[in-house]
Amino acid sequence: MIDLILIGILTMNIYAMGLFFHDKQLAVKGQSHKRIPEKQLLQVCFCLGGIGALLGMQLFRHKTKHMKFQVLIPISALITAAVVSLLLNW
Repeated sequence: MIDLILIGILTMNIYAMGLFFHDKQLAVKGQSHKRIPEKQLLQVCFCLGGIGALLGMQLFRHKTKHMKFQVLIPISALITAAVVSLLLNW
């Protein structure tokens, strides 16, 4: 059971990283009407996708200048890491 939960968390992190990549591509192309809302990006982060979001933010240099993301993404990554740690030590 814990294995399935960890696979779900891994999937959420891959999805979060993919969202940051996709949104960055849309931003570069100037397609603001198709962009992913900030609220959705943050929701995915706090649904245990924080580590993938943090990696995506740094790798793709996306949302790095927004104070909201500078604060909330690392917090969501810490929460994700804590949950994974608890599951692995259960």
